[in-house]
Amino acid sequence: MIAKLKGVVDTIAEDYLIIDVNGVGYLVFASAKTLGRLVLNGTVSLLIETVVREDSISLYGFADVWEKEWFNTLTRVQGVGAKVCLAILSVLTPSQLAQAIAAQDKTSFARANGVGPKLAARIVTELKDKIVSVPIAEISKNINMTLNSDNEATDILNYEDNLVARDDDPTKMEDAISALVNLGYQRLEAYKAVNRVLSQKPEADMSEVIRLSLKEFAKEQIR
Repeated sequence: MIAKLKGVVDTIAEDYLIIDVNGVGYLVFASAKTLGRLVLNGTVSLLIETVVREDSISLYGFADVWEKEWFNTLTRVQGVGAKVCLAILSVLTPSQLAQAIAAQDKTSFARANGVGPKLAARIVTELKDKIVSVPIAEISKNINMTLNSDNEATDILNYEDNLVARDDDPTKMEDAISALVNLGYQRLEAYKAVNRVLSQKPEADMSEVIRLSLKEFAKEQIR
């Protein structure tokens, strides 16, 4: 099995790249976010997931360990094949995936090609209690890539900032989110605001959670 490839970017296509490793070209499928970070003829080092089927052996490349772990997690959901998984990873970063699942936000997943309402609902339902994690040592590793974007790697470093707030009354979070959605806010944005409030004041009652969440929205508009 191939676990990692390092070489020169020979070709960048819509959903794959070709890596020249000492004169041998490897065709590697990748998400749009990973492909968007590459530079033609630049050096690249990608983590690889090798998928073996009866009629083919396919390589899937990932810029970081979080993306690879989410790929493996998503493909365990019935109906989510490797190509659909890459489509999801093309529109959602690992931290956005965690937030969307925690918020039970089906709309975010439905943005990906090949993901309809039923599949989006299945994804958020089946992964609701799933915690995606990797060893801390893996986070600190530098996957050496030639990038054309400076800020993509911050998604890995800030992942812990996006964990779900723990609360003794889970219905309080859901009720607060529903109230904000009824006021016209997007569900994922409502989740983020409520999550921040409950992280800081887990003892807050329902009315205070909504009031403080509205203040969070106001802060975002000022920035």
